[in-house]
Amino acid sequence: MRRRPNDWGPSHGPGRRIGFRVFGFLFFLLMVSAAVGGFLTWVVSPNPGTVLLVGFGLIVAFALTMRTVFRRSWAPVSQLIDATTRLGEGDTSVRLSGRRGPWQGVSRSFNAMAERIAAEDERRRRLLAEVGHEMRNPLSVIQGEIEAVLDGVHPPESLNNVVDEVALMDRLLEDLRTLALAEAGRLELIREPTDIGQLASDVLASFTSQISEQRVRASVSGTAEMSIDPHRIHQVLANLVANALRQMPDGGELTISIGEGSLRVADSGPGIPKEELETVFERFTKASDSKGSGLGLSIARDLVEAHGGTLIAANGTEGGAVFEVTMP
Repeated sequence: MRRRPNDWGPSHGPGRRIGFRVFGFLFFLLMVSAAVGGFLTWVVSPNPGTVLLVGFGLIVAFALTMRTVFRRSWAPVSQLIDATTRLGEGDTSVRLSGRRGPWQGVSRSFNAMAERIAAEDERRRRLLAEVGHEMRNPLSVIQGEIEAVLDGVHPPESLNNVVDEVALMDRLLEDLRTLALAEAGRLELIREPTDIGQLASDVLASFTSQISEQRVRASVSGTAEMSIDPHRIHQVLANLVANALRQMPDGGELTISIGEGSLRVADSGPGIPKEELETVFERFTKASDSKGSGLGLSIARDLVEAHGGTLIAANGTEGGAVFEVTMP
């Protein structure tokens, strides 16, 4: 791809102005040096020819020296300007070669910045691909059901499946919106003193039907009052409880333990494989048979961090997964 001329190079824009100023300063030094050299020569030998010859020699020597010094001094600046321009045009592979002296730190800082931008760009591309994949599945179901009803293959009542798939897409879009707000630092929190024990009980109550169907024993122990956004922490607990229930389709035990500034959600499921402990909070991380969006745990972590807290995942000493929230 043909790149535009470097607007920041030594022959364009601000680079050109800097170059003119440097050359003007060097020319001034040159004239001063020639004048001083000519004066000293005149004192030693007041011969006009000798003075002119020495002055000309000083000018040439000084010009050659300054040309070399300027080239060596300008080279890293020119490389930095060129690399910054390429990075601004979307070339995230650009890097500065290591240099000694003060430019070594500049090169390291630029390369670290370029690597962060490249990582974010790759994450954005992967997110778009994953969102497209997640949206395609319910859309395919919706299209198939509608066509089957129109062709008379399925009765109109089968459109209930379409309603379920639309609800799934709505949850996915809301999850993506929450993630975007959290990452942009624009997630609004409305804090108020909240009884965490009561909040946890309300969350379990919303899962009463599923808990009963799966024959899960669920309980809440402890209580504490925290200054939080109850809606957002309700969302955190709901995501953690939903994740725990998915691990116990044939029954088990779910406990929510509350301490001073902490929440602990534990289940008696199979636990988290060791190789997945470090990626469990990544977007779209889910089991192949899961009907969730794969965003619940990622959203839970972002909401907790928005409160200034931390969310960690581990395996219990007696099996099962443990998610612990710590609030400041």
